[in-house]
Amino acid sequence: MTSVRAPLTVYGMSVSGNCHKVRMLLEHLGSRYEWVEVDSANGQTHTPGFLALNPNAKVPLVQRDDGRVLPESNAILFWLAEGTPYLSTDGWERAQTLRWMFFEQYSHEPCVAVARFIRGWTAIDSPRRAELPQLQARAAQALAVMERHLAQADWFSGRHYGIADIALFAYTDVAADGGVTLAPYPAVLAWLRRVRAQPGFVPMPPVSPQVQALLVQPA
Repeated sequence: MTSVRAPLTVYGMSVSGNCHKVRMLLEHLGSRYEWVEVDSANGQTHTPGFLALNPNAKVPLVQRDDGRVLPESNAILFWLAEGTPYLSTDGWERAQTLRWMFFEQYSHEPCVAVARFIRGWTAIDSPRRAELPQLQARAAQALAVMERHLAQADWFSGRHYGIADIALFAYTDVAADGGVTLAPYPAVLAWLRRVRAQPGFVPMPPVSPQVQALLVQPA
């Protein structure tokens, strides 16, 4: 969903889970936005123009029509969701939403996403591949925490689907790319199906053939 007159510009890499979170929420909301593709894997976040927007050299980043910018995927989700059904007005549920969003960035994304990056975006003989067993073990621990929660609840955002679910979905859905199996987590698999059934859901675009060729190599 793009428009040259869109009130919001999103700078992102389409096959990044952190960026896909933002796209998911915008599509759920039916919002108008312009997507600017930024290949962070090939240094495009380190150009002078991009660094002027985000000195931290990372995507996603959103820019309002008044020029103000906001980086960090979960901060963007929180801002976009305010006043919508995707963020509760109940204080306790908002705190639980933040709890799971912090969990995602501290205990989930650093292993699930990094394992995927190493397998798909580094050479087959990269020394970083030695990190994979530890990352995959940490990913299994994070998924076990999610499984325990989902054995008793449908969502991570409270009583209804919301931004904590979006935050955790993006990289969980592609965990296999990092050599992380979801088979031991039936409640997580059922939750993934519930997320995919939400109105306006969009899947992450496919990776390039070059990346896919690396991802299909044995983990």
